[in-house]
Amino acid sequence: MQLQVTNSPFTGEQAELLNKLLPTLTGSQMQWLSGYLAFYGAGNNTALASVAAGAAVADAPVTALAAVPALPAVPQGPKDATILFGSQTGNAQRLAGRLAEKLKAQGFDVTLSAMNQFKTNKLKEVGYLFILASTHGEGDPPDNALTFYEFLHGKRAPKLEGLKFSVLALGDTSYEFFCKTGADFDSRLAELGAERIVDRVDCDVDFEDAAAGWLAAVSSAVSAAPSAAAAPQGAAVSASPAAAGESEYSRSNPFMAEVLDSLNLNGRGSDRETRHLELSLEGSGLTYAPGDAVGVYAQNDPALVDDIIALLNWNADEKVVTGKAGETSSLRDALLHHYEITVLTKPLLEKAVAFSGNAKLAELVKPENKEELKAYLNGRDLLDLLRDYAPWTLKAADVASLLRKLPPRLYSIASSIEAHPEEVHLTIRKVEYEAHGRDRKGVCSVFVSERLQPGDKLPVFIQQNPNFKLPANPETPVIMVGPGTGVAPFRAFLEEREESGAGGQTWLFYGDRHFVTDFLYQTDWQRMLKDGVLSKLDVAFSRDSDEKVYVQHRMLENGAELYKWLESGAHVYVCGDEKHMAHDVQSALLSIIGQYGGKSPEDAAAYLTALQEQGRYQRDVY
Repeated sequence: MQLQVTNSPFTGEQAELLNKLLPTLTGSQMQWLSGYLAFYGAGNNTALASVAAGAAVADAPVTALAAVPALPAVPQGPKDATILFGSQTGNAQRLAGRLAEKLKAQGFDVTLSAMNQFKTNKLKEVGYLFILASTHGEGDPPDNALTFYEFLHGKRAPKLEGLKFSVLALGDTSYEFFCKTGADFDSRLAELGAERIVDRVDCDVDFEDAAAGWLAAVSSAVSAAPSAAAAPQGAAVSASPAAAGESEYSRSNPFMAEVLDSLNLNGRGSDRETRHLELSLEGSGLTYAPGDAVGVYAQNDPALVDDIIALLNWNADEKVVTGKAGETSSLRDALLHHYEITVLTKPLLEKAVAFSGNAKLAELVKPENKEELKAYLNGRDLLDLLRDYAPWTLKAADVASLLRKLPPRLYSIASSIEAHPEEVHLTIRKVEYEAHGRDRKGVCSVFVSERLQPGDKLPVFIQQNPNFKLPANPETPVIMVGPGTGVAPFRAFLEEREESGAGGQTWLFYGDRHFVTDFLYQTDWQRMLKDGVLSKLDVAFSRDSDEKVYVQHRMLENGAELYKWLESGAHVYVCGDEKHMAHDVQSALLSIIGQYGGKSPEDAAAYLTALQEQGRYQRDVY
């Protein structure tokens, strides 16, 4: 290997001497030189830079290097790193924790914080800033990112020359504003003068590989600076560390849970079907807390899979790739278990253009046809695409490059592990509807309802949600708003409080269509009311009266008492539909705070924001 003098810190004489020394260097000496060269941007040093930088300068070949005249000192970059996450379901927070462990092992002083807990007056003091943020709803920041987002995009945001940063964005390409929050942070930090050291990475729902690549790139970038002392000799950094006693099962290695029971919670005559699913976790080592979720890997509809195969005249038994390590399965099995076929995304259509002989598809994905594309994507699936834009040159082997992986479906846990050891309970409402002339079925809900029986096995993992948790103090009152299946986590909350003997008051607002047929977990609530576990219950059944009544109306009717609960320190929890219900409930809260607290709209909003920052207003909405 030869050093390239161009853009190098070395003179020609120095480079010549170093070239002679290279074959004699030890591993730690190579590490030191690699970091040195990478910092200065030396030209052709790829082989050296590929070695993890960071060995102490004392390990360098001092005697030999002394022969190199006037070797310049390595300037030191910042030794602190601040990692801020904005996370609704916990994915960004978990990845932030992984990055923190990596950087600590590299000798950094690391600050790890939710965005709403970070003191913005400290921002100018930060050396490295790493942002990990999901996008929620229609391009909105997560709840715990909102105040920092508004600060950074406001007039009080400081100039940030000297700050080095990178952003990891989490999102879902089936939504119009894919990774918008992360993109906004990325562009705004650059506007304020900060230096981007690793390009932003936008992650889809199958985010593990892309996130791992970003983590590695950040680790390499700060090592190359060099900005911190080396990790202790022999220190190991794992991409997903497992603490002693932690379960081996995870999102990438799900546990095959046996179905213990599957009950329809809706009464006879209901136009809805909601399953109470009980799963065994025996032997898994998995545990959870109220507020967490279960990720379920379901199966696609066999009829839809067969229709796709028949339309393209494929061989259902042909082997196709299903995993990054080259694992294969039959085409039919791959479409059943591994690839998403019920959702269309812009990236999918853009890739599909290469396989379509229909010029109209290429026209549809052009930037000027953004609105037409948005309308087409809504409510359609892969079969629609294949029918609408034939002819196709697609082969079975192209499936792996065209389709994204079938993502797990997340369901709020409806049980306390203290009440049901080695079990987890879920509440899953069957989704069926008609769109574009065809009947549509929810992937997981219909699988659970129609094709899953007691004794079957279901691949699952626990998704921790640190942003939706009971108060640490069992005496703290809690207000829970959960219409429909949004009531699931509150069954877990109340079972947990019952098992622990917590004395804090509890108030549940529940709603659905009809009292007689749609009152989910009615007998549970009645028993808990009788036993004093549930202090107060208010219900709204929208189709039982001439005028539709929803949970927000019940809240407003009880506004004076609800405000007293808030003033006494109550925590408020909201779970369920994000698009309508969550906004209506928030509007009701603002109205109650304004009316009974004597506050202006601005002061009421500030009051609610303060509750959120204190962890007293938490939402699990989707």
